[in-house]
Amino acid sequence: MAALIDLVMKGGPVMIPIVGFSVATVACALERAWYWYRLLTQENRVVQDVLEFARYNLPEAEAIAEQSQDIPIGRFLLAPLRLRQPSPETFRLAMEAAGDREFAEMRKGDKLLETTIAVSPLLGLLGTVTGLINTFNNLNIGGGGGEGTSAQATRAAAGIGEALITTAAGMIVAIMALLIFRMLVSLQARQMDYFSAAGSELELIYRQFWDESEVDDEADVDAIAPSGSLNPVSVDRR
Repeated sequence: MAALIDLVMKGGPVMIPIVGFSVATVACALERAWYWYRLLTQENRVVQDVLEFARYNLPEAEAIAEQSQDIPIGRFLLAPLRLRQPSPETFRLAMEAAGDREFAEMRKGDKLLETTIAVSPLLGLLGTVTGLINTFNNLNIGGGGGEGTSAQATRAAAGIGEALITTAAGMIVAIMALLIFRMLVSLQARQMDYFSAAGSELELIYRQFWDESEVDDEADVDAIAPSGSLNPVSVDRR
């Protein structure tokens, strides 16, 4: 730890924002790791249970989804199921709106990582420039030798060290942020496909219920209409 602090001190003032970006990147990675761990370890069970019960009992499927509101897929499936006898179009729109909200939550932290990827190398380059400036300022070309020359060489070496440390630190932080960002993007793409497949299957199940209910309603109307209408044959035309 002491060696790390000493290295940061040798990097000069530009190391302060670089360290800040590195801490923010690590914190973002830990928060996203917990988020995705909870999602990926529970979503298959939730989807299977909801779809299985939805084929026979929509209220029961709604209850299961409601118990899983702590994960995105539970909230996604619950949004259309909690509606009362919606049309298939309304059912689909409710799923799409819930999906948009969950996808926005999945992209949380992306802007921070993108900023880190773009800014950290520039900060490293800035540290390189300031380190070289310090190096040239400490050189006394044409000056006398002796102890003064030794002191100049020490200060020049410190300036070069500052330039190299900040360059390396900026690149390391940017590479770390880029790897994390690419992994998150891959998970987000996979999750969008998974949400789309689960949502399409749930919508298909609901459309089947909707079509069956319409058929039953038409059958009821046909059964009632003959007894409640006039028989034109029995009408006296005199």
